[in-house]
Amino acid sequence: MKIAVLGGDGFVGWPTALHLSDAGHEIHILDNLSRRWIDTELGVQSLTPMDSIQERTRIWHAQTGRRIHFHLIDLARDYELLKNWLADNRPDAVVHFAEQRAAPYSMKTDRHKNYTVNNNVNATHNLLNALVELDLDAHLVHLGTMGVYGYSTVGAAIPEGYLPVGIETVAGDTVSQDILYPANPGSIYHMTKCLDQLLFQFYAKNDGLRITDLHQGIVWGTHTEQTRRHEQLVNRFDYDGDYGTVLNRFLIQAAIGYPLTVHGTGGQTRAFIHIQDSVRCIELALKNPPQRGSRVEIFNQMTQTHRVRDLAQMIAGMTGSEVIFLPNPRKEAAENDLIVRNEKFKLLGLDPITLENGLLSEIVDIAKKYAYRVDRSRVPAVSAWTKDIAAKVDHDPEGRRLKSVS
Repeated sequence: MKIAVLGGDGFVGWPTALHLSDAGHEIHILDNLSRRWIDTELGVQSLTPMDSIQERTRIWHAQTGRRIHFHLIDLARDYELLKNWLADNRPDAVVHFAEQRAAPYSMKTDRHKNYTVNNNVNATHNLLNALVELDLDAHLVHLGTMGVYGYSTVGAAIPEGYLPVGIETVAGDTVSQDILYPANPGSIYHMTKCLDQLLFQFYAKNDGLRITDLHQGIVWGTHTEQTRRHEQLVNRFDYDGDYGTVLNRFLIQAAIGYPLTVHGTGGQTRAFIHIQDSVRCIELALKNPPQRGSRVEIFNQMTQTHRVRDLAQMIAGMTGSEVIFLPNPRKEAAENDLIVRNEKFKLLGLDPITLENGLLSEIVDIAKKYAYRVDRSRVPAVSAWTKDIAAKVDHDPEGRRLKSVS
């Protein structure tokens, strides 16, 4: 297939592009390189050294003989450029990663909220609009988030996208209907993913677009089979308070002798998936597209759930690190349950990678190898969800010894 990978220079986009290219597909990356500009804005860099996208694709060609094509396009702002590219190339499938992906970054200031909404929602709608205008029957696979569901304490399993409900008619009968699971975003970033859901529902219903929406958990790990082939193909590794995911952050903290910082009680239960499983799921979704005219296909792209404090204790036991508790900069429940249905990918053949010491040790080794690149002042999470919370949360921007909380 000819596949357009939108946002293919990013944390999940890059290993996905390599994985699909290795499988024999013709891959075109469309990206505005905004994630690299955000690094510059924040004054932080990926733990792993990243070459330019042009150099990365050159190395991939030298290693495999396969070409990955790069096109500099801002999907949220350059609608005509995007439409013209789609018209000229007419891909068989489009994988959409081209959204600002960090909840803390989306909550930093009013400017960051506006940027996240404008970038994410416009990129998604521009793509859908162009597909309809061009009569392009490409299968759209979108990387969403488990965060559209919110984090409740009701104890019921979250279904894969749709909730069956009974509705009482005026005659007193009960009729069954499937509705989108009620959205409950916890940040501006998560809100944009909820808006994506509604856009997909409309365009599938109104124009017959074939769409798969992947509600993904928190990604951990750094290597895939393809990124291991050459040091310059390595994936990015974010450790800072805005973009570093919780498990990877614990591992880098352990590697540099920094206390493992648990925010709040650590009772937040989250869904997780290894980066290798993430790219496998995307490939499985591409191989199993919905029929034209059918509803949006939704998968819960996760393999395990864990409480944050349990993860911290696991890493502490493995590395001898200290675990400390800090005030939570997020506006969320101190404790939550998370029971998730994820049978669809397993039925399609996914054999999940689970948290194991070997894989975690591999990440610690990578973290230690590049520890000289860490700016300790960027490790704490400093973006608060509200002004009131910001006034109460005490951070340590210099990376000094943090005060333990019992």
